[in-house]
Amino acid sequence: MAHPTRIFKTPEELEIVWSKYKADLKEKESEWLKIQYVGKDGDRVTDSTKIPYTLEGLKRYCWDEGIGDISNYFDNSGELYNDFKVICSRIRNEIRENQIIGGMNGFYNPSITQRLNGLIDKKETEIKGGLNIPPLPDIGER
Repeated sequence: MAHPTRIFKTPEELEIVWSKYKADLKEKESEWLKIQYVGKDGDRVTDSTKIPYTLEGLKRYCWDEGIGDISNYFDNSGELYNDFKVICSRIRNEIRENQIIGGMNGFYNPSITQRLNGLIDKKETEIKGGLNIPPLPDIGER
């Protein structure tokens, strides 16, 4: 049973908004400039910075564009959004892939990317200690 106040009637409508969100991020990359000084004369060069996909960003985009709150589609509140499970899963997977690849290639902070995606770089170090004291001769012996 569909919720009567749905924003999207079909999963394809949500997919269209997802594509528009990604295009919007591409446009906003020019607002996040990385400044470098290169060459022997230290010429100033600016490059746009890649912006990661996030579910929070998609939700914000929908609010900003007047679409509304899309949280229920991803939470599947009351199982009223079962027909959106596949597209929501695909969006989550694309976000995760974007963040992981971006972190691996140095576009995003690898440590934050690992934490956001539940990837743990666990190093266990076991230190075994003990004293190795050689036996001392008895003072009474000569």
